[in-house]
Amino acid sequence: MSAVRTIAHRGCAEQYPENTVHAIRRVAAHVDAVEVDVRRCASGELVVVHDATIDRVADRCGRVADLTYADLADCDVLDTGDGVPTLEAVFDAVPSDLALNVELKETGLADDVAALAGGHDHDVLVSSFLVDALHESRGVAPALDRALLFDDDRETPLDVAAEIECTAVHPSVARCLATPIVERAHERGFDVNAWTVRTVADAERLAERGVDGIIVDRRDLL
Repeated sequence: MSAVRTIAHRGCAEQYPENTVHAIRRVAAHVDAVEVDVRRCASGELVVVHDATIDRVADRCGRVADLTYADLADCDVLDTGDGVPTLEAVFDAVPSDLALNVELKETGLADDVAALAGGHDHDVLVSSFLVDALHESRGVAPALDRALLFDDDRETPLDVAAEIECTAVHPSVARCLATPIVERAHERGFDVNAWTVRTVADAERLAERGVDGIIVDRRDLL
């Protein structure tokens, strides 16, 4: 059995403050890649935050799209003493030999993500549940690797991934374990990274299925 890559979901959100430079620095030596979520704030910068609002992770409330970067930088995210980071700050914090998975949480980000990726030496994978966001990425940066995220509800995901010219697919753990999606994806030339893996038992079952990577909230599952 080949080695399975460990991808730190939001920087291993169960162990460290999610989507923060603090988390990336703590987890970098222990994983093969870091995954972060990206949105655009009101002043135009790409910022790293999962939800459409900052209510769950910060000491203030509001929609990311309505807040300037000055507002977001002035927050305290999950008691780190730091604000919401820009994607550029995350690129700078990730060691160049560590891969970076940028999940697009909305459309209209592809140009800026491609520009940042082009200015750094990291292996970059752009992923999204949003087909339009991946279409945009293919249009502005066709050489940038892409991955389609999907759960149990999306039909014909491999056909969709092929249309967008993805190099990988990111199915849910349940989809990987309950269907032959891993084998079928490999037959069509896709890498398979399963999300979000939360138990050792699931990690072992997925490794037996032949997944290429597991997206985890804890770095010590494998």
